[in-house]
Amino acid sequence: MKADLILFNGKIHSFNAETPNITAVAIKDGKFIGVGNDSDVMEFASAETKIIDLHNKRVVPGINDSHIHLIRGGLNYNLELRWDGVPSLADALRMLKEQVDRTPNPQWVRVVGGWSEFQFAERRMPTLEEINAIAPETPVFILHLYDRAIMNRAALKAVGYTKNTPAPPGGQIERDSKGEPTGLIIATPNAMILYSTLAKGPTLSYEHQINSTRHFMKELNRFGITSVIDAGGGFQNFPDDYKVVNELNEKKQLTVRIAYNLFTQKPKHEFEDFEDWIDTVKLYQGDDMYRHNGAGEMLVFSAADFEDFLQPRPDLPENMEAELEKVVRLLVENRWPFRLHATYNESITRFLNVFEKINQEIPFNGLPWIFDHAETIDERNIERVKNLGGGIAVQSRMAYQGEYFTDRYGAKAAESTPPIKKMLEMEVPVGGGSDATRVSSYNPWVSMYWMTVGKTVGGLQLYNESRLSRETALELYTRGSAWFSQEQAKKGDIRKGMFADLVVLDSDYFTVADEDIKKIEADLTIVDGKIVYANGDFSSFSPPHIPILPDWSPTNIYNGYPSKSNFQSVIEKNAKADAKPSLTSQIHRCSGSCDVHAHSHDIARMSNVPVNNYNAFWGALGCSCFAF
Repeated sequence: MKADLILFNGKIHSFNAETPNITAVAIKDGKFIGVGNDSDVMEFASAETKIIDLHNKRVVPGINDSHIHLIRGGLNYNLELRWDGVPSLADALRMLKEQVDRTPNPQWVRVVGGWSEFQFAERRMPTLEEINAIAPETPVFILHLYDRAIMNRAALKAVGYTKNTPAPPGGQIERDSKGEPTGLIIATPNAMILYSTLAKGPTLSYEHQINSTRHFMKELNRFGITSVIDAGGGFQNFPDDYKVVNELNEKKQLTVRIAYNLFTQKPKHEFEDFEDWIDTVKLYQGDDMYRHNGAGEMLVFSAADFEDFLQPRPDLPENMEAELEKVVRLLVENRWPFRLHATYNESITRFLNVFEKINQEIPFNGLPWIFDHAETIDERNIERVKNLGGGIAVQSRMAYQGEYFTDRYGAKAAESTPPIKKMLEMEVPVGGGSDATRVSSYNPWVSMYWMTVGKTVGGLQLYNESRLSRETALELYTRGSAWFSQEQAKKGDIRKGMFADLVVLDSDYFTVADEDIKKIEADLTIVDGKIVYANGDFSSFSPPHIPILPDWSPTNIYNGYPSKSNFQSVIEKNAKADAKPSLTSQIHRCSGSCDVHAHSHDIARMSNVPVNNYNAFWGALGCSCFAF
């Protein structure tokens, strides 16, 4: 058998102890057919085989996010201005101003999750005054985690919020002394007010949703993501909102493998939703690129324990058990896997009471089921999860909310939130994920930084003794996550017979400095044996460029998670158009000396010290930048 593709001269990481020193792989028909050293693997070569020199770069199995909202995120990606990873509020507000100037009426400018106020050098949120000054006429909606959203006056007008608009239960519309909405809406702690307000905005046309989803997948490929499990989501309706990914799969245009769970959409009618889907959707229907994966993460609305750590833990209603039991009993009877959003140990205890009751009458008997999040689960409940054959999908939400959690519950409680090491010690399946795009960023290397270095994106040291090794964190994001779609025999490692999904990294994850983990990107991403993303030394292998639609999309300027090259390309475009000043003034718009640190901005930024790294948090001189 001869290979379609051979990669050689690499540092290839496998979890297979029998092949510890891999330098090459051979791929045919989307699977690994040879794994070993260069000379052995070259025996699979023929005149038709494409052969790529890896230049001794680090290669790891394709990254698998076990909890993300790709389908919903893809429909909206080209609409959204991403602040993920932006180092300062000054930068974020300039990006906002530029997008406001580009966005046509009646479209909105949206910043929807993936950022924290603590990542900014200024360590604060934008103010309503700043947003209204930037956008007096264009609606602006800025979502911060699941705790609040900021809307300018134009957005309030667009959604029709007035002094007479009531807030839904568990939500708050902040008002001024005259009773008029200020533009701040708050989850207290029910996030439905945030979802429902965002849903009032204009959507993309179907053609543009296709384009948007393709670009979101390309962005995920940029970080080495080759597989995800889509956890459904609020206002994500089946089957209508799944038409885009279904069409892309039929056209062989998916560049990320998707397993999707079905999320109930009808409060008080959840049982009817799942009863209908069990009758109409065949379990695991689809193929290796796009397939059904069961129920959840929302099973019944009464079981939603919203993770807003700025608010007290919600007490679930007394009728929760009865409603949850009815739905879970239906799922277990029909052998449908399920997953359930579960933040707090108190909620998890009540959920497990329901599961154990059902198990006594209808044994789970190996049926896969999942708790999502589980930040404060205790050892006793981990043991109960194990006894019922469940798994726990953890996400990097604490990297974005760790400061809030610590303020409310203390540093000692935060140290084991979530207690991943204990889960692994007790041999419970654990998968890594992000919960992107409305809470955390989709960047998996930020998640692995959080797990291994133990810090939030704002630099707070959350974990010490509970930090994971780099290999363990990577394993959770690859082999570990494969369990959550019951594909552990097919993917998650680089070994003969498995799916040929891998990523060639631009720097070595196992040796880079701690702070550089979150800067890792892919130089080459391969899914199903096909190159879906290529950069750097491998740019010549890059798939054809896909134009971004519509042309005013934020993706055309700031394509998702920022890097220095993102900012550089923006400046080069603007310079060619004679529209904007130089790189430094475009990014900081400041001159002269710093009023805080008394150094010259231009001298500091043009020097060789790390202050001129716009990806850095503060820069070496602590200015990123207050004076503008």
